[in-house]
Amino acid sequence: MIQRAIGIGVGALVTLILLVFMAGGNPWQDYVTPLVIGGVAAFFWPVVIAFWLGRRAKARREDQVSAEVQRQLDQQGKS
Repeated sequence: MIQRAIGIGVGALVTLILLVFMAGGNPWQDYVTPLVIGGVAAFFWPVVIAFWLGRRAKARREDQVSAEVQRQLDQQGKS
């Protein structure tokens, strides 16, 4: 967690320096808001992806259980 925060901070700093040198302008007025938004998004996107993948795995497990129950019921009905 701390490594991710450090990486995001260093990445934001490098991005700010590159933007200042390449585009010019006042970095504190022009670029701070996008850098903060990008940093927050970069910090939280793994949480969102993990939540989405967890829900997807749970739905697949439930589908497999339902299919197995249906298969067993069908098998009992044939006997």
